[in-house]
Amino acid sequence: MSQANKKISTKTENVIGFEDKLWQAACKLRGNLDASEYKSVILGLIFLKYLSDKFLELYTKLCEEGEQDDRDEYLARNIFYVPETARWEKIAEKAHTSEIGIVIDEAMREIEKENKRLEGILPKNFARPELDKNRLGEVVDLFTNINMEEQNADNDILGRTYEYCLAKFAENEGKNAGEFYTPACIVKTLVEVLEPYEGRVYDPCCGSGGMFVQSAKFIESHSGKINNISIYGQDSNPTTLKLAKMNLAIRGIEANLGEMNADTFSKDCHPQLKADFIMANPPFNLSDWGGEKRKDDVRWKYGIPPTGNANFAWLQHMIWHLSPKGKIGMVLANGSLSSTSGGEGEIRKKIILDDLVDCIVTLPPQLFFTTQIPASLWFVSRNKQQKGKTLFIDARKLGKMKTRSLRELTEQDISNIADTYHKYIKGEQVNKNGFVYVADLEEIAKQDYILTPGRYVGIEDKEEDNEPFNDKMQRLTNELAEMFEKSNFLQNEIKSNLASIGFEMEE
Repeated sequence: MSQANKKISTKTENVIGFEDKLWQAACKLRGNLDASEYKSVILGLIFLKYLSDKFLELYTKLCEEGEQDDRDEYLARNIFYVPETARWEKIAEKAHTSEIGIVIDEAMREIEKENKRLEGILPKNFARPELDKNRLGEVVDLFTNINMEEQNADNDILGRTYEYCLAKFAENEGKNAGEFYTPACIVKTLVEVLEPYEGRVYDPCCGSGGMFVQSAKFIESHSGKINNISIYGQDSNPTTLKLAKMNLAIRGIEANLGEMNADTFSKDCHPQLKADFIMANPPFNLSDWGGEKRKDDVRWKYGIPPTGNANFAWLQHMIWHLSPKGKIGMVLANGSLSSTSGGEGEIRKKIILDDLVDCIVTLPPQLFFTTQIPASLWFVSRNKQQKGKTLFIDARKLGKMKTRSLRELTEQDISNIADTYHKYIKGEQVNKNGFVYVADLEEIAKQDYILTPGRYVGIEDKEEDNEPFNDKMQRLTNELAEMFEKSNFLQNEIKSNLASIGFEMEE
């Protein structure tokens, strides 16, 4: 390994180490607090440290250049102004005092006063009695003692830490985590397929803003400019919306997430928006969405969604918001691929006949913290490059187990899916038995407009077995003999151990 690579590896390890240390601190800090409460504490501290670091960096530079502490300078460079009493050094001084919680709450209020964009967003619940102030001080020390200013834009320790903690909180919160977090590997797959280089990006149920963050990362990794995209979104959960605004602010991403939290179906925050890219992970099979009140909605071009399931309400809402060349990448429960109940089959058929369905990907199981419902990715396009065709990818066998209960798509898996799609839209041959198939409208019609990839991709080709029969039988017999021998050895060991403590096995 070269010396340069050694440096990169060490820095990466330090970042990961810090993330893990912070999570351990979060676990200590939790005490009797609910997950949602200590989540706001930890993420709020990360954000406060971010604001202070960014401010101090520019403040120091202006002082060195002999410039005055002009607030317009911070505004012009998209940096939040932090008043003196709210700066991290003042918080660090009070880390091991009984009033540390009061100091942090007051810092949050002062920052909100100075920055209207942050008004009502920052958590101000650090002074409450049930929050252990000694442990809070330890977490403040952890931030203070690690130099974050050395991290460059490609290795943003605060941004990465925020994202890491979101994932860990989602993993620990279980059922309710889906309200704010979509697994990063799924978000990255959507982004790598759609390639949102420029234009308007929209998520009607944005959670903590993961789709936007990943889009920004994609643009940066391809030497693009984040200012080339405009971001729009909304979410019905007020706490989740605050997480999203902090998640975007910590990365310097401007976004219009509506004036307040709002349900997308009852109050569309961007009614006139026509987006170039829409990415979303709406709640699966949402039953209580108020469909009975909205049967005449202009968005239901392809049919009135059933009142007991919002899957096709979400899909039609997004299609309504597409620009003439816009694309959608969304996560839906697998039932949406084949359901005929409540008119869903007819809605799906009309969307297919309008030549909007570009690609369907069935996902492997156990990707989500919150549900075991099988899911798929829908890619919808207003202006398909392969007219009259749909790409089907059966990705159920991809991924690797991250924990006993959680799977994730690897970088190779994501590249495999995205590369297959990009070859397909260029007109290249991509069919592969058991994995990929390109079907035309006639073939889909023969399947009664059911979009389950397994119906199209066929059976995976088996590797040809050229081993001679006698050789194979000899090999297998030898392997079986070795297993018998090991079994006998283990059996005798168990008998011996039992005898040593006074128990004899009957023969």
